[in-house]
Amino acid sequence: MLKGNLNLVTTAAIIGSALTSGPSTAYEAGDWLVRGRIIAVMPDDSSNTVTLNGGSVGSKVGVDNDLVPEVDFTYMLTRNWGVELILASSEHDVKAKGGVLAGLGNIIEARTLPPTLTLQYHFMPDSRYQPYAGIGVNYTLFFNEDASSSLKGSIVGPKASVDLDPSIGLALQLGMDVAIDKDWFMNFDVKYIDMETDASISTTAGKVKVNVDIDPWIYGIGIGRRF
Repeated sequence: MLKGNLNLVTTAAIIGSALTSGPSTAYEAGDWLVRGRIIAVMPDDSSNTVTLNGGSVGSKVGVDNDLVPEVDFTYMLTRNWGVELILASSEHDVKAKGGVLAGLGNIIEARTLPPTLTLQYHFMPDSRYQPYAGIGVNYTLFFNEDASSSLKGSIVGPKASVDLDPSIGLALQLGMDVAIDKDWFMNFDVKYIDMETDASISTTAGKVKVNVDIDPWIYGIGIGRRF
């Protein structure tokens, strides 16, 4: 039993040494952290049934993924607490599923501008490996909305116009900075954003409407620098 306990203590010591060895950024109050990432935006989407002039057409919709660059800025309030602003823009197609619209495939094309502000807690400010967790708010503005070419080519769509309502919702975050030297670090980050929109398409046959829960998971990897 004593030998087993000693082995456990030795293993814990090795793990602890691995976590604290090597270079450390040692964040301090007043530091600015600037990160550049490549992010995969992967909606966990769902929708209600599409309606035309208030009546169901039996279709639902889904939102595709996108891979884009992202930049964020963190200001360290203390050695453990920071505030991060996340900036990126992604482009998505909205595809009809089932019902009378299924044959059209993509029906909407749009870009997002989703600035996100999170309050972060950094658990190990003196370690080479600095995990953090964040919670905050996201505001998403949709722009460059347009009906897809397949919808415009249909009998109801030659003059179709699209409007997507903005979204505001909760943002959750987990990540880790890994020091390269005292200022530069690698970053790994995962976010979940509560995001939805009411979509409205004006067509020659009337008003098409659908509510879409986009709710993306966002996976990022990148590099950062402390200033």
